[in-house]
Amino acid sequence: MVVAKRVLLISFVLLVVSASLGYAKGNKAAPAADGETVEDTVEGEEPVVGKSEKKLEVRQVTYDGRSIMINGKREIFFSGSIHYPRSTVDMWPDLLKKAKRGGLNVIQTYVFWNLHEPVKGKWNFEGNADVVKFIRLVQENKMYVTLRVGPFIQAEWNHGGLPYWLREEPNIVFRSDNPAYKQHMEAYVTKIMKMMKDEKLFAPQGGPIILAQIENEYTHVQLAYKELGTSYVQWAANMALAQNIGVPWIMCKQTNAPDPIINTCNGRHCGDTFAGPNKPHKPSLWTENWTAQYRVFGDPPSQRSAEDIAFSVARFFSKDGTLTNYYMYHGGTNFGRKSAIFTTTRYYDEAPLDEYGLQREPKWSHLKDLHKALNLCKKPLFAGASGVLRLGKETEARFYEKPGTDSCVAFLANNHSKLETSVTWRGQEYFLPPHSISILPDCKTVVFNSQQIVSQHNSRNFVRSKAANKLNWEMSPEPIPTVEQVPVNQKKPQELYHFLKDATDYGWFTTSLNLGPYDLPMKDSIRPVLRIPSLGHAMGVFVNGEYIGSEHGSHEEKGFVFERPVTFKQGINHISLLCMTVGLPDSGAYMEHRYAGPRTINVLGLNTGTLDLSQNGWGHRVGLNGENLQVFTEKGAEKVQWTKAVGKGRGLTWYKTYFDAPEGRDPVAIRMTGMGKGMIWVNGLSIGRHWMCFLSPLGQPTQTEYHIPRSFIKPSKNFLVVLEEQGADPKDIEILTVNRDTICSMSTQMHPPHVKAFDRKAGKLKVVAGVPGATAQLKCPNYKKIVAVEFASFGSPEGACGTYAIGKCDAPGTKKIVEEKCLGQTTCTVPSDPNLFFKVDPCPDVKIKTLAIQVKCSH
Repeated sequence: MVVAKRVLLISFVLLVVSASLGYAKGNKAAPAADGETVEDTVEGEEPVVGKSEKKLEVRQVTYDGRSIMINGKREIFFSGSIHYPRSTVDMWPDLLKKAKRGGLNVIQTYVFWNLHEPVKGKWNFEGNADVVKFIRLVQENKMYVTLRVGPFIQAEWNHGGLPYWLREEPNIVFRSDNPAYKQHMEAYVTKIMKMMKDEKLFAPQGGPIILAQIENEYTHVQLAYKELGTSYVQWAANMALAQNIGVPWIMCKQTNAPDPIINTCNGRHCGDTFAGPNKPHKPSLWTENWTAQYRVFGDPPSQRSAEDIAFSVARFFSKDGTLTNYYMYHGGTNFGRKSAIFTTTRYYDEAPLDEYGLQREPKWSHLKDLHKALNLCKKPLFAGASGVLRLGKETEARFYEKPGTDSCVAFLANNHSKLETSVTWRGQEYFLPPHSISILPDCKTVVFNSQQIVSQHNSRNFVRSKAANKLNWEMSPEPIPTVEQVPVNQKKPQELYHFLKDATDYGWFTTSLNLGPYDLPMKDSIRPVLRIPSLGHAMGVFVNGEYIGSEHGSHEEKGFVFERPVTFKQGINHISLLCMTVGLPDSGAYMEHRYAGPRTINVLGLNTGTLDLSQNGWGHRVGLNGENLQVFTEKGAEKVQWTKAVGKGRGLTWYKTYFDAPEGRDPVAIRMTGMGKGMIWVNGLSIGRHWMCFLSPLGQPTQTEYHIPRSFIKPSKNFLVVLEEQGADPKDIEILTVNRDTICSMSTQMHPPHVKAFDRKAGKLKVVAGVPGATAQLKCPNYKKIVAVEFASFGSPEGACGTYAIGKCDAPGTKKIVEEKCLGQTTCTVPSDPNLFFKVDPCPDVKIKTLAIQVKCSH
């Protein structure tokens, strides 16, 4: 049954009143169904650009129940999240170029309040905090921007983006109808919006920003605040609208988003899980399509296949979707102490662009092909009325068709997760792999199937640098303070968040106890035990200057109990606790009421019974001596004594060395083999926390390699400092270069031709280039060439890129044929055609044969 969709157009126009931007909504004529521009006029001032007084393009951003429109023209939007502070400024151009080449037309980013105002009233927009520069680069790459101003953003970012000082404002309750919070939130949002206006970055001013987001996934916590949550949502919406920015506002995962705010979906399968916009005049937007899963220390690897992402996106657009955003498109690095509680330094490494900015294949290319296929469908998607036809128990066709014309697009879906099938659609038979959607831009020709990857694969390689690994380590133990250096100043240990104020991960608590000969156990087999329940996050314990051990919580259970036998002496015994945070909370209600640090401190096993030291009198010191002296800089390192590092050092030791820049131009990483937990600096710049001793259930560290941006590195004598909290030996640390020069392709005879072989000419789908059949396509990165064919088989090869193996069926001579076509080339195409590989079929029992190729690229 074909159902026509009624639309109501909500128009955001630029009004000029007293030379300021205004905001209005009203009914306009509906856009032409084929995407032609509506004959609406938009008045606006003529901004001055430099001295040329060049008039910028003024864009009108509107929407109705079917789509967002730019200057009245319907568009489909492929968006990707790239967060400017999770990469370096010099990485931005390359990341954005790759996003554009990947078929994106929108970049989504949060604005990070605690990055920009870490100290109340002191603002920072320098370096990789220069959000204006980042947005301008997006525009230079001819893409739009969705600006998620928050100010609460979550994003696995420290404190969810809220500055720590906000926590200590009197009578404040975060994210509630609370006067103190609303005052600071409005001041922040107003400042950021004014900055964007002054820089003329909103679309009606000729800038790239077409959408703005207020708040973030508030539905998760709204009920906790009861009526103050409901009124807060309305207030936040009204405050945002009052900014008069001239583009639509959105709220993600906010089912009751007040008009005209658009409610949007976050998740993996919004085509099936999203109930839809809360009003018929709002379009269907997907603000977070998770390309994998962020990881916390202790997690096993996280994966989401390119096929599943492609299926979900095709599904969403087949059901009136107009924008999908990949969260993340490039995850990047949580430099310094920027990650949220227990979150790894590496962020969303499984995104289409990995942590280092390299294209992760086939994810990057498969989604690029999907975008091309959906763009071929754009005209019939918007011109036609929608319909659904059941083709079988687990199969269906969703289509858009304009009656009386040949304008038609179809999405054929097999929803069964395990079984392939064939369906008949309009007299033709189509093969559908399990959990797949085929896209037919003319309702006849398959140009893309979500499960059948025709683009290339690759494998990431970490290569030990020859130039950078002449490492001569020196060590300097961190002094362990006692009550003599850190005198008692309070009865019991302070709460850790309030004590540290997010200035450091580390805080010392010191106390002492005087034990007589009758306090200590008489038997050698009995030793006192120190027991310390803590609210988190980690703790190292020293008794009389000796490292006793450490304990930590996890993302799921922040608290822990430290419990170790200790050796006390007669007389004065010093206990020094190094209590640590691993990022601040970034989610949940009442974040301002979260706590960390020791709850009680007890000594068990004394002759005189259990001794409670919780209120024994404690000294407090924020930070480490090495931090205060900045020993991670060359100048600061001169202030402490260093000796040659030999063997395993004591817990809580600084290590330093120098290294030369790795050869070539590939990204750089450091592999922290043999180390425990701590932080890493290169030339005084922190690349983040390392944590090798927190193993996943698979018995491996969650993160082994840590990104050193090339911009941090000098040609020679790079100063490398590691703070190590555990007893460890740095001898096995390695400096690596990173590449994806191992590329592969695997395709069957049943795969559709590559989508780039098709184009739409005069409204008709045409074959314009390439081979009209299944092919293996290979392209080396960074202008490198294919220097070796490492594997080639036509038949039934097994495995994946990097681990291919010959199967039961293999056409002799396949490798030679591939070498003739590919060696010395930057790109090559090999048809999956039996006639190319044999005259007589060597294994006729294998009906559908597969071509697998693996090559090596190099300069």
